[in-house]
Amino acid sequence: METSTGTDRLELFQTTSLETAKGKPLYRVVENHIRSLISSGRLIPGDLIPSETQLAKALGVSPGTVKKAITNLVWEKLLFRHQGKGTYVSRVDFEKSLFRFFTYGDAEGRSVRIHKETTARKRMPGPVDVCRRLGVEKDTDLIYIERVGFVGERAILVEYSWWPATVVPGLEDEKLHIPDYLYALVFDHYGVPIVRAQETLTAGGADPKTAEMIDVAKDTPVVVLKRLTYTQGDRIVEVRTTKGRADRFSYKTEIR
Repeated sequence: METSTGTDRLELFQTTSLETAKGKPLYRVVENHIRSLISSGRLIPGDLIPSETQLAKALGVSPGTVKKAITNLVWEKLLFRHQGKGTYVSRVDFEKSLFRFFTYGDAEGRSVRIHKETTARKRMPGPVDVCRRLGVEKDTDLIYIERVGFVGERAILVEYSWWPATVVPGLEDEKLHIPDYLYALVFDHYGVPIVRAQETLTAGGADPKTAEMIDVAKDTPVVVLKRLTYTQGDRIVEVRTTKGRADRFSYKTEIR
């Protein structure tokens, strides 16, 4: 899939006037504007944004203001600079979001690589609550994807994921390989960019199926991550629940 050029993207900025929030530095206003274009899907992963000079002119601010805003967004990994080519919208690694503060690892909290294997995939009428969240009629055909995450040979988490069949037709076909990074396949094969996600992290007891798959007793405490995944137009395209072992699960952050 071809990405848009920086010049093509300039119209997004030319048609929008910035309104400075009271007491907020102008570079923060520019940051928030670019961030909103990304979160809404008007800028998607791989898009080349206009040059700093072009943006400054389009937004009516100084080049220094734009440079500071972009530098901060690069630091946040929403954008990345390619030497000699320009600045692009990053592919956000949603797979790492669970481990931003919480990690599966050793006693010192060092994270480990998790490999995922697809254990079930089928097309079937979706559950009522999932259909409601996806904004489709009840009993609409959905694609159900179930994946188990392993550290070495030990299963530590299970993902239960639902997608509209119209968005990812054929994903239930076992001939189509699902990589560890599912969203890369959704973008590359179906042309559907994943632009943001909403997540809620809670705890619960292992249901019989999850308990069997990660080798714990029924009702053993597990961490539960519920995710709504969005594409362009603020449309939800995935409802996912991830359940993982609570042992070897640590909390680590830095407070300044």
